[in-house]
Amino acid sequence: MKTIVYILSFLIPVVVFAQQNRIESAPLESKWVNIGNASFNPGNAYSPSLAFNLSGQPCLGFRDRANGSKVTVMRFDGSDWVTIGSAGFSEGPTDFISLAFSPSGEPYVAFQDSACSIKASVMKFDGTNWVYVGSRGFSDIHANYTKLVFSPTGEPYVAFGGHCGYNNTAVMRFDGTSWVYVGAVAFSAGSGWYISFAFDPSGQPYVAYQDAGTSWKATVMKFDGSNWVNVGSPGFSTAEVFYTSLAFSPSGEPYVAYVDAAISYEATVMKFDGTNWVSVGVPGCSPGQVNGTSLAFSPSGEPHLAFDDYIQNHKATVLKFDGTGWVVVGSPGFTSYSAAFSELKFSPSGIPHFAFTGEILNTYKATVMKYDDVNVGLNEPQESGFLLNPNPVADNLTIDLNRIDGSNKNIEVYNLTGKKILETQPTEERIILDVENYPAGIYIVKVRTESSIHSGKFCKN
Repeated sequence: MKTIVYILSFLIPVVVFAQQNRIESAPLESKWVNIGNASFNPGNAYSPSLAFNLSGQPCLGFRDRANGSKVTVMRFDGSDWVTIGSAGFSEGPTDFISLAFSPSGEPYVAFQDSACSIKASVMKFDGTNWVYVGSRGFSDIHANYTKLVFSPTGEPYVAFGGHCGYNNTAVMRFDGTSWVYVGAVAFSAGSGWYISFAFDPSGQPYVAYQDAGTSWKATVMKFDGSNWVNVGSPGFSTAEVFYTSLAFSPSGEPYVAYVDAAISYEATVMKFDGTNWVSVGVPGCSPGQVNGTSLAFSPSGEPHLAFDDYIQNHKATVLKFDGTGWVVVGSPGFTSYSAAFSELKFSPSGIPHFAFTGEILNTYKATVMKYDDVNVGLNEPQESGFLLNPNPVADNLTIDLNRIDGSNKNIEVYNLTGKKILETQPTEERIILDVENYPAGIYIVKVRTESSIHSGKFCKN
Protein backbone atom coordinates (compact mmCIF):
# COMPACT_ATOMS: atom_id res chain seq x y z
CA MET A 1 0.00 0.00 0.00
CA LYS A 2 1.33 3.40 -0.90
CA THR A 3 1.27 6.06 1.78
CA ILE A 4 0.70 9.61 0.60
CA VAL A 5 2.69 12.19 2.55
CA TYR A 6 2.62 15.97 2.14
CA ILE A 7 5.58 18.27 2.86
CA LEU A 8 4.98 20.24 6.01
CA SER A 9 5.78 23.92 6.06
CA PHE A 10 8.89 23.41 8.17
CA LEU A 11 10.44 21.26 5.42
CA ILE A 12 10.45 24.14 2.93
CA PRO A 13 14.05 25.26 2.27
CA VAL A 14 15.37 28.72 3.09
CA VAL A 15 16.16 29.28 -0.58
CA VAL A 16 12.91 29.18 -2.54
CA PHE A 17 12.72 26.30 -4.97
CA ALA A 18 10.84 26.31 -8.23
CA GLN A 19 8.17 23.86 -7.09
CA GLN A 20 7.18 21.54 -4.27
CA ASN A 21 5.48 18.30 -5.23
CA ARG A 22 3.31 15.77 -3.47
CA ILE A 23 5.53 13.06 -1.99
CA GLU A 24 4.85 9.34 -2.14
CA SER A 25 6.59 6.43 -0.54
CA ALA A 26 8.98 5.00 -3.10
CA PRO A 27 11.69 2.33 -3.11
CA LEU A 28 15.30 3.39 -3.30
CA GLU A 29 17.73 1.97 -5.85
CA SER A 30 19.16 -0.12 -3.05
CA LYS A 31 20.49 -3.59 -2.55
CA TRP A 32 22.21 -5.82 -0.05
CA VAL A 33 25.96 -5.93 -0.69
CA ASN A 34 28.82 -7.87 0.87
CA ILE A 35 31.18 -6.11 3.25
CA GLY A 36 34.54 -7.29 2.04
CA ASN A 37 34.67 -10.84 0.78
CA ALA A 38 31.85 -13.28 1.32
CA SER A 39 32.82 -16.36 3.36
CA PHE A 40 35.86 -14.50 4.67
CA ASN A 41 36.97 -16.83 7.50
CA PRO A 42 39.25 -19.80 6.75
CA GLY A 43 37.08 -22.57 8.26
CA ASN A 44 33.55 -23.31 9.43
CA ALA A 45 32.06 -20.56 11.59
CA TYR A 46 29.18 -21.10 13.97
CA SER A 47 27.28 -18.91 16.42
CA PRO A 48 28.31 -15.58 14.82
CA SER A 49 27.74 -12.38 16.80
CA LEU A 50 27.82 -8.94 15.16
CA ALA A 51 28.81 -5.68 16.87
CA PHE A 52 30.25 -2.29 15.92
CA ASN A 53 33.33 -0.66 17.41
CA LEU A 54 33.46 3.03 18.31
CA SER A 55 34.65 3.84 14.79
CA GLY A 56 31.57 2.16 13.35
CA GLN A 57 33.51 -0.78 11.90
CA PRO A 58 31.56 -4.06 11.85
CA CYS A 59 33.11 -6.83 13.95
CA LEU A 60 32.17 -10.49 14.16
CA GLY A 61 32.81 -13.05 16.88
CA PHE A 62 32.26 -16.73 16.12
CA ARG A 63 33.05 -20.31 17.07
CA ASP A 64 35.98 -21.09 14.82
CA ARG A 65 36.13 -24.70 13.65
CA ALA A 66 39.50 -23.99 11.97
CA ASN A 67 40.88 -23.33 15.46
CA GLY A 68 39.42 -26.11 17.57
CA SER A 69 35.95 -24.49 17.93
CA LYS A 70 37.53 -21.74 20.04
CA VAL A 71 36.53 -18.08 19.79
CA THR A 72 37.79 -15.81 17.02
CA VAL A 73 36.87 -12.13 16.59
CA MET A 74 37.43 -10.26 13.33
CA ARG A 75 36.77 -6.70 12.18
CA PHE A 76 36.43 -5.06 8.79
CA ASP A 77 39.16 -2.41 8.47
CA GLY A 78 37.67 -0.81 5.35
CA SER A 79 39.37 -3.21 2.95
CA ASP A 80 39.65 -6.64 4.56
CA TRP A 81 38.48 -8.71 7.50
CA VAL A 82 41.33 -8.87 10.01
CA THR A 83 41.67 -10.80 13.26
CA ILE A 84 41.54 -8.93 16.57
CA GLY A 85 44.34 -10.44 18.62
CA SER A 86 44.86 -14.14 17.97
CA ALA A 87 42.48 -16.49 16.21
CA GLY A 88 41.06 -19.15 18.50
CA PHE A 89 42.06 -17.29 21.67
CA SER A 90 39.86 -19.10 24.21
CA GLU A 91 41.43 -21.96 26.15
CA GLY A 92 38.98 -24.56 24.93
CA PRO A 93 35.98 -25.17 22.65
CA THR A 94 33.06 -22.76 22.93
CA ASP A 95 29.47 -22.16 21.88
CA PHE A 96 26.82 -19.42 22.05
CA ILE A 97 29.19 -16.56 21.24
CA SER A 98 28.06 -13.02 22.12
CA LEU A 99 30.18 -9.97 21.20
CA ALA A 100 29.74 -6.42 22.57
CA PHE A 101 31.84 -3.28 22.99
CA SER A 102 32.29 -1.44 26.27
CA PRO A 103 31.56 2.31 26.36
CA SER A 104 35.34 2.87 26.25
CA GLY A 105 35.63 0.76 23.09
CA GLU A 106 37.05 -2.54 24.37
CA PRO A 107 35.63 -5.66 22.69
CA TYR A 108 34.15 -8.21 25.10
CA VAL A 109 32.94 -11.67 24.24
CA ALA A 110 30.82 -14.06 26.32
CA PHE A 111 30.48 -17.75 25.58
CA GLN A 112 29.62 -21.18 26.89
CA ASP A 113 33.00 -22.55 27.90
CA SER A 114 33.06 -26.25 27.04
CA ALA A 115 36.46 -26.70 28.68
CA CYS A 116 35.06 -25.31 31.95
CA SER A 117 32.01 -27.55 32.55
CA ILE A 118 30.08 -25.57 29.89
CA LYS A 119 29.69 -22.63 32.27
CA ALA A 120 29.80 -18.97 31.24
CA SER A 121 33.07 -17.14 30.61
CA VAL A 122 33.76 -13.60 29.41
CA MET A 123 36.97 -12.28 27.86
CA LYS A 124 38.03 -8.84 26.64
CA PHE A 125 40.78 -7.58 24.36
CA ASP A 126 43.12 -5.28 26.31
CA GLY A 127 44.86 -3.96 23.21
CA THR A 128 47.39 -6.78 23.11
CA ASN A 129 45.77 -9.98 24.37
CA TRP A 130 42.40 -11.50 25.16
CA VAL A 131 42.08 -11.79 28.94
CA TYR A 132 39.36 -13.12 31.23
CA VAL A 133 36.95 -10.71 32.88
CA GLY A 134 36.62 -12.04 36.41
CA SER A 135 36.81 -15.78 36.94
CA ARG A 136 36.67 -18.22 34.08
CA GLY A 137 33.49 -20.32 34.20
CA PHE A 138 31.88 -17.94 36.71
CA SER A 139 28.29 -19.22 36.52
CA ASP A 140 27.06 -21.76 39.07
CA ILE A 141 25.05 -23.53 36.40
CA HIS A 142 25.60 -24.56 32.83
CA ALA A 143 25.16 -21.65 30.44
CA ASN A 144 23.20 -21.97 27.21
CA TYR A 145 22.27 -19.09 24.89
CA THR A 146 24.74 -16.67 26.53
CA LYS A 147 23.95 -13.04 25.70
CA LEU A 148 26.31 -10.18 26.63
CA VAL A 149 24.98 -6.61 26.89
CA PHE A 150 26.40 -3.47 28.49
CA SER A 151 24.09 -1.54 30.78
CA PRO A 152 23.59 2.21 30.22
CA THR A 153 26.02 2.76 33.11
CA GLY A 154 28.70 0.65 31.41
CA GLU A 155 28.55 -2.62 33.38
CA PRO A 156 28.71 -5.89 31.40
CA TYR A 157 25.72 -8.19 31.96
CA VAL A 158 25.35 -11.78 30.80
CA ALA A 159 22.06 -13.67 30.48
CA PHE A 160 21.91 -17.42 29.95
CA GLY A 161 19.72 -20.47 30.35
CA GLY A 162 20.65 -23.12 32.85
CA HIS A 163 21.02 -26.79 32.14
CA CYS A 164 21.42 -29.87 34.30
CA GLY A 165 20.33 -28.85 37.76
CA TYR A 166 18.52 -25.54 37.74
CA ASN A 167 17.21 -25.50 34.14
CA ASN A 168 16.27 -21.87 34.57
CA THR A 169 17.11 -18.45 33.19
CA ALA A 170 19.76 -16.39 35.01
CA VAL A 171 21.41 -12.97 34.64
CA MET A 172 24.77 -11.91 36.09
CA ARG A 173 26.73 -8.65 36.03
CA PHE A 174 30.38 -7.80 36.59
CA ASP A 175 30.72 -5.36 39.51
CA GLY A 176 34.35 -4.55 38.76
CA THR A 177 35.71 -7.46 40.77
CA SER A 178 33.35 -10.43 40.50
CA TRP A 179 30.36 -11.71 38.59
CA VAL A 180 27.24 -11.47 40.76
CA TYR A 181 23.67 -12.57 40.14
CA VAL A 182 21.02 -10.01 39.30
CA GLY A 183 18.12 -11.11 41.47
CA ALA A 184 17.59 -14.82 42.07
CA VAL A 185 20.15 -17.33 40.85
CA ALA A 186 17.64 -18.90 38.46
CA PHE A 187 14.47 -16.84 38.35
CA SER A 188 12.30 -18.28 35.56
CA ALA A 189 9.52 -20.70 36.45
CA GLY A 190 10.79 -23.28 33.97
CA SER A 191 13.66 -23.92 31.62
CA GLY A 192 14.58 -20.94 29.47
CA TRP A 193 15.68 -21.49 25.87
CA TYR A 194 16.35 -19.18 22.91
CA ILE A 195 17.16 -16.38 25.34
CA SER A 196 17.24 -12.77 24.15
CA PHE A 197 18.44 -9.98 26.46
CA ALA A 198 18.21 -6.17 26.27
CA PHE A 199 17.92 -3.00 28.34
CA ASP A 200 14.97 -0.67 27.95
CA PRO A 201 15.67 3.06 27.50
CA SER A 202 15.38 3.62 31.27
CA GLY A 203 18.05 0.99 31.99
CA GLN A 204 15.90 -1.94 33.18
CA PRO A 205 17.13 -5.35 31.99
CA TYR A 206 14.63 -7.57 30.14
CA VAL A 207 14.82 -11.17 28.98
CA ALA A 208 12.64 -12.99 26.46
CA TYR A 209 12.71 -16.76 26.10
CA GLN A 210 10.95 -19.98 25.20
CA ASP A 211 9.41 -20.93 28.52
CA ALA A 212 9.18 -24.61 29.48
CA GLY A 213 6.96 -23.59 32.40
CA THR A 214 4.22 -22.46 29.98
CA SER A 215 4.40 -25.31 27.42
CA TRP A 216 7.30 -23.64 25.60
CA LYS A 217 5.43 -20.42 24.84
CA ALA A 218 7.01 -16.97 24.88
CA THR A 219 7.64 -15.19 28.18
CA VAL A 220 9.26 -11.81 28.89
CA MET A 221 10.52 -10.75 32.32
CA LYS A 222 12.20 -7.60 33.63
CA PHE A 223 14.22 -6.81 36.75
CA ASP A 224 12.41 -4.13 38.77
CA GLY A 225 15.37 -3.40 41.03
CA SER A 226 14.55 -6.16 43.51
CA ASN A 227 12.97 -9.07 41.63
CA TRP A 228 12.39 -10.46 38.20
CA VAL A 229 8.73 -9.93 37.29
CA ASN A 230 6.63 -10.92 34.29
CA VAL A 231 5.91 -8.36 31.61
CA GLY A 232 2.28 -9.07 30.87
CA SER A 233 1.20 -12.67 31.09
CA PRO A 234 3.80 -15.45 31.06
CA GLY A 235 3.45 -17.67 28.03
CA PHE A 236 1.62 -14.95 26.07
CA SER A 237 2.06 -16.54 22.63
CA THR A 238 -0.65 -18.76 21.19
CA ALA A 239 1.56 -21.84 21.05
CA GLU A 240 5.16 -23.03 21.23
CA VAL A 241 7.80 -20.59 19.96
CA PHE A 242 11.41 -20.79 18.79
CA TYR A 243 14.22 -18.24 18.25
CA THR A 244 12.82 -15.43 20.39
CA SER A 245 14.32 -12.03 19.61
CA LEU A 246 13.75 -9.01 21.89
CA ALA A 247 14.17 -5.33 20.94
CA PHE A 248 12.91 -1.96 22.15
CA SER A 249 11.31 0.75 20.08
CA PRO A 250 12.73 4.26 20.52
CA SER A 251 9.69 5.06 22.69
CA GLY A 252 10.53 2.13 24.99
CA GLU A 253 7.96 -0.49 24.00
CA PRO A 254 9.29 -4.07 24.15
CA TYR A 255 8.85 -6.08 20.93
CA VAL A 256 9.42 -9.82 20.56
CA ALA A 257 9.78 -11.79 17.34
CA TYR A 258 9.68 -15.58 17.17
CA VAL A 259 9.04 -18.60 15.01
CA ASP A 260 5.37 -19.36 15.66
CA ALA A 261 4.35 -23.04 15.87
CA ALA A 262 0.69 -21.94 15.85
CA ILE A 263 1.04 -20.58 12.29
CA SER A 264 3.01 -23.21 10.38
CA TYR A 265 6.32 -21.99 11.87
CA GLU A 266 6.07 -18.58 10.25
CA ALA A 267 7.44 -15.46 11.95
CA THR A 268 5.29 -13.43 14.34
CA VAL A 269 6.11 -10.12 16.03
CA MET A 270 4.32 -8.87 19.16
CA LYS A 271 4.69 -5.78 21.33
CA PHE A 272 3.64 -4.98 24.88
CA ASP A 273 1.24 -2.02 24.87
CA GLY A 274 1.43 -1.47 28.63
CA THR A 275 -1.28 -4.00 29.42
CA ASN A 276 -1.21 -6.83 26.89
CA TRP A 277 0.96 -8.38 24.22
CA VAL A 278 -0.53 -7.55 20.81
CA SER A 279 0.47 -8.51 17.29
CA VAL A 280 2.43 -6.07 15.15
CA GLY A 281 0.70 -6.47 11.82
CA VAL A 282 -0.72 -9.89 11.12
CA PRO A 283 0.50 -12.94 13.07
CA GLY A 284 2.63 -15.02 10.78
CA CYS A 285 3.98 -11.98 8.92
CA SER A 286 6.56 -13.93 6.90
CA PRO A 287 5.60 -15.29 3.47
CA GLY A 288 6.12 -18.87 4.69
CA GLN A 289 8.03 -21.03 7.15
CA VAL A 290 11.18 -19.52 8.61
CA ASN A 291 14.11 -20.65 10.69
CA GLY A 292 15.54 -18.12 13.11
CA THR A 293 14.42 -14.53 13.73
CA SER A 294 16.43 -11.39 14.41
CA LEU A 295 14.61 -8.16 15.31
CA ALA A 296 16.10 -4.64 15.24
CA PHE A 297 14.84 -1.07 15.06
CA SER A 298 15.97 1.52 12.54
CA PRO A 299 16.97 4.98 13.83
CA SER A 300 13.60 6.25 12.61
CA GLY A 301 11.79 3.66 14.75
CA GLU A 302 10.67 1.05 12.23
CA PRO A 303 11.00 -2.60 13.37
CA HIS A 304 12.99 -4.77 10.97
CA LEU A 305 12.90 -8.57 10.97
CA ALA A 306 15.42 -10.95 9.39
CA PHE A 307 15.05 -14.69 8.95
CA ASP A 308 16.08 -17.79 7.00
CA ASP A 309 13.29 -17.96 4.40
CA TYR A 310 12.17 -21.48 3.50
CA ILE A 311 10.35 -20.44 0.32
CA GLN A 312 13.56 -18.77 -0.85
CA ASN A 313 15.60 -21.99 -0.51
CA HIS A 314 16.73 -20.97 2.99
CA LYS A 315 18.23 -17.71 1.80
CA ALA A 316 17.73 -14.61 3.93
CA THR A 317 14.85 -12.16 3.77
CA VAL A 318 14.44 -8.91 5.74
CA LEU A 319 11.07 -7.26 6.36
CA LYS A 320 10.15 -3.93 7.94
CA PHE A 321 6.85 -2.77 9.42
CA ASP A 322 5.82 0.46 7.70
CA GLY A 323 2.99 1.24 10.11
CA THR A 324 0.44 -0.74 8.12
CA GLY A 325 2.08 -4.00 7.09
CA TRP A 326 5.33 -5.89 6.71
CA VAL A 327 7.20 -5.13 3.48
CA VAL A 328 10.41 -6.55 2.02
CA VAL A 329 13.65 -4.59 2.41
CA GLY A 330 15.51 -5.03 -0.85
CA SER A 331 14.77 -8.40 -2.44
CA PRO A 332 13.48 -11.57 -0.77
CA GLY A 333 16.15 -14.25 -0.50
CA PHE A 334 18.95 -11.73 -1.11
CA THR A 335 21.85 -13.93 0.03
CA SER A 336 23.69 -16.00 -2.57
CA TYR A 337 23.26 -19.15 -0.49
CA SER A 338 21.44 -20.41 2.59
CA ALA A 339 21.72 -18.24 5.68
CA ALA A 340 22.04 -19.83 9.11
CA PHE A 341 22.80 -18.36 12.56
CA SER A 342 21.79 -14.92 11.26
CA GLU A 343 21.78 -11.57 13.09
CA LEU A 344 20.46 -8.16 12.02
CA LYS A 345 21.81 -4.93 13.52
CA PHE A 346 21.95 -1.25 12.58
CA SER A 347 25.33 0.47 12.42
CA PRO A 348 25.90 3.73 14.34
CA SER A 349 25.30 5.59 11.04
CA GLY A 350 21.92 3.88 10.67
CA ILE A 351 22.70 1.28 8.00
CA PRO A 352 21.18 -2.22 8.46
CA HIS A 353 23.80 -4.97 8.56
CA PHE A 354 23.17 -8.69 8.31
CA ALA A 355 25.62 -11.37 9.50
CA PHE A 356 25.25 -15.07 8.87
CA THR A 357 27.02 -18.29 8.10
CA GLY A 358 26.15 -19.77 4.75
CA GLU A 359 26.26 -23.34 3.56
CA ILE A 360 28.52 -23.80 0.56
CA LEU A 361 29.46 -27.39 -0.30
CA ASN A 362 28.79 -28.48 3.29
CA THR A 363 30.93 -25.69 4.75
CA TYR A 364 29.60 -22.86 6.87
CA LYS A 365 31.60 -19.67 6.53
CA ALA A 366 30.83 -16.16 7.73
CA THR A 367 29.50 -13.32 5.58
CA VAL A 368 28.40 -9.81 6.57
CA MET A 369 26.20 -7.70 4.30
CA LYS A 370 24.73 -4.21 4.45
CA TYR A 371 21.80 -2.47 2.79
CA ASP A 372 22.72 0.87 1.30
CA ASP A 373 21.55 2.68 -1.81
CA VAL A 374 25.00 4.01 -2.70
CA ASN A 375 26.74 0.94 -1.31
CA VAL A 376 28.87 2.99 1.08
CA GLY A 377 28.42 4.33 4.58
CA LEU A 378 28.09 8.00 5.40
CA ASN A 379 31.76 8.41 6.26
CA GLU A 380 33.10 6.31 3.40
CA PRO A 381 34.18 7.80 0.06
CA GLN A 382 31.18 8.73 -2.11
CA GLU A 383 31.11 9.43 -5.85
CA SER A 384 28.04 11.64 -5.57
CA GLY A 385 28.91 14.26 -8.19
CA PHE A 386 27.68 17.03 -5.88
CA LEU A 387 28.74 18.48 -2.53
CA LEU A 388 26.86 18.52 0.78
CA ASN A 389 28.17 20.95 3.40
CA PRO A 390 28.37 20.95 6.38
CA ASN A 391 28.02 17.25 7.06
CA PRO A 392 26.88 16.47 9.76
CA VAL A 393 24.50 19.43 9.75
CA ALA A 394 22.33 21.06 12.41
CA ASP A 395 20.27 23.59 10.45
CA ASN A 396 21.22 24.79 6.93
CA LEU A 397 22.59 22.27 4.42
CA THR A 398 24.28 23.64 1.31
CA ILE A 399 23.92 21.53 -1.85
CA ASP A 400 26.39 22.46 -4.59
CA LEU A 401 25.35 21.11 -8.02
CA ASN A 402 28.07 22.75 -10.13
CA ARG A 403 29.81 19.47 -10.93
CA ILE A 404 26.66 17.88 -12.40
CA ASP A 405 26.04 18.44 -16.12
CA GLY A 406 22.56 19.10 -17.40
CA SER A 407 20.04 21.90 -17.18
CA ASN A 408 17.09 20.03 -15.67
CA LYS A 409 18.02 18.74 -12.23
CA ASN A 410 15.65 17.16 -9.76
CA ILE A 411 16.53 16.83 -6.07
CA GLU A 412 14.98 14.15 -3.84
CA VAL A 413 15.58 13.57 -0.12
CA TYR A 414 14.80 10.21 1.51
CA ASN A 415 14.99 8.97 5.07
CA LEU A 416 16.49 5.55 5.81
CA THR A 417 13.10 3.81 5.65
CA GLY A 418 13.04 4.62 1.93
CA LYS A 419 10.32 7.28 2.24
CA LYS A 420 10.75 10.33 0.05
CA ILE A 421 10.33 13.43 2.24
CA LEU A 422 11.24 16.14 -0.26
CA GLU A 423 11.32 16.62 -4.03
CA THR A 424 12.11 19.84 -5.89
CA GLN A 425 13.55 21.25 -9.10
CA PRO A 426 16.06 23.98 -8.18
CA THR A 427 16.72 27.04 -10.31
CA GLU A 428 20.19 27.64 -8.83
CA GLU A 429 23.42 25.63 -8.88
CA ARG A 430 24.00 26.26 -5.18
CA ILE A 431 21.04 25.99 -2.83
CA ILE A 432 20.44 25.92 0.90
CA LEU A 433 18.11 23.40 2.49
CA ASP A 434 16.65 24.14 5.93
CA VAL A 435 16.84 20.85 7.87
CA GLU A 436 16.63 22.25 11.38
CA ASN A 437 13.31 20.50 12.06
CA TYR A 438 14.26 17.19 10.47
CA PRO A 439 14.48 14.33 13.01
CA ALA A 440 18.07 13.39 13.83
CA GLY A 441 19.43 10.63 11.61
CA ILE A 442 20.84 9.78 8.19
CA TYR A 443 19.26 11.11 4.99
CA ILE A 444 19.88 10.23 1.35
CA VAL A 445 20.00 12.90 -1.35
CA LYS A 446 19.46 12.01 -5.01
CA VAL A 447 20.04 14.37 -7.91
CA ARG A 448 18.48 13.22 -11.18
CA THR A 449 19.16 14.63 -14.64
CA GLU A 450 17.98 13.53 -18.06
CA SER A 451 20.83 11.04 -18.30
CA SER A 452 22.17 10.32 -14.80
CA ILE A 453 21.41 9.74 -11.12
CA HIS A 454 23.77 10.94 -8.37
CA SER A 455 23.49 9.95 -4.70
CA GLY A 456 24.91 11.27 -1.44
CA LYS A 457 24.16 11.31 2.28
CA PHE A 458 24.05 13.71 5.15
CA CYS A 459 23.68 13.31 8.86
CA LYS A 460 21.25 15.56 10.73
CA ASN A 461 22.41 16.15 14.31
